[in-house]
Amino acid sequence: MNQVRAIYEYKIYLKLEKGLSDNSVYAYLSDINKFMQFLSSGKAKNDVSLVKTEDIRHFLQWISELGMTVRSQARILSSLKSFFSFLLFIKAIETNPAILVESPRIGVKLPVVLSTQEVDALKNAIDLSTQEGHRNRAIIEVLYSCGLRVSELINLKISNLHFEDEFILVFGKGQKERIVPISKTAIKEINIYLTHYRQKIKVNPKAVDILFLNRRGNQLSRVMIFTIVKDLSKKIGLKKNISPHTFRHSFATHMVEGGADLRAVQEMLGHESILTTEIYTHMDRNYLKEIILEHHPRSKKYNF
Repeated sequence: MNQVRAIYEYKIYLKLEKGLSDNSVYAYLSDINKFMQFLSSGKAKNDVSLVKTEDIRHFLQWISELGMTVRSQARILSSLKSFFSFLLFIKAIETNPAILVESPRIGVKLPVVLSTQEVDALKNAIDLSTQEGHRNRAIIEVLYSCGLRVSELINLKISNLHFEDEFILVFGKGQKERIVPISKTAIKEINIYLTHYRQKIKVNPKAVDILFLNRRGNQLSRVMIFTIVKDLSKKIGLKKNISPHTFRHSFATHMVEGGADLRAVQEMLGHESILTTEIYTHMDRNYLKEIILEHHPRSKKYNF
């Protein structure tokens, strides 16, 4: 199978069968295209079955010499392994040339985490006299209380808020649905926002069910959420380099430190693999050793 056809088939597989977002599909294909561009053999470029294990090893050595980080090298190799595993599955190749290539060793990179005091400081720095003040306060609280991704936050719908039962319905990567508990504090902030901001603006008909809107009644962008967080961080003189995703890390870390079972945290975060969630155990390993097995995923009511 030629390179162009192979990449096209893989793209369809990622979108339709794996249900990945456009951003995730782009990331996979970008890694694969880097490798294809590296190949010097015209035959290998035109026929993926001619790619050898040594080609991949030479490619990794090349990007390493260029100064690419070990973590990025490992990510690219993971993309290549997935690509060639797919080609093997559809019988476009007879053997997977990437399967014997060892991933570069990387240390555990602990995510930046905010303390509860820092979260409160960021919230309290919001000027409630401005038109967007109550909206921004609700945004920060929902990010922290529910551990949402930015894309999940900006796509959160009013029809998916179930305040009486204290949960919200979230659609994550690949439109996978999950139920996330929501704190009374977050519910309070959202209700204030709805009363003091959202009900007073003219809403675009296309965004009538979207919770968080800008002053023109349209859905907020990812960039706008990043701007809100960065401006607040600068306002309080926070030394940590944070983003909206930092609130998600903080949510998970505080849950684990509070004794939550990793499976429960995995479910609430929408992680496909428990291995992704296990990064948060490094934040307080000794504490977890003593208490994490004492807490059933459904037995504790979390208060933020």
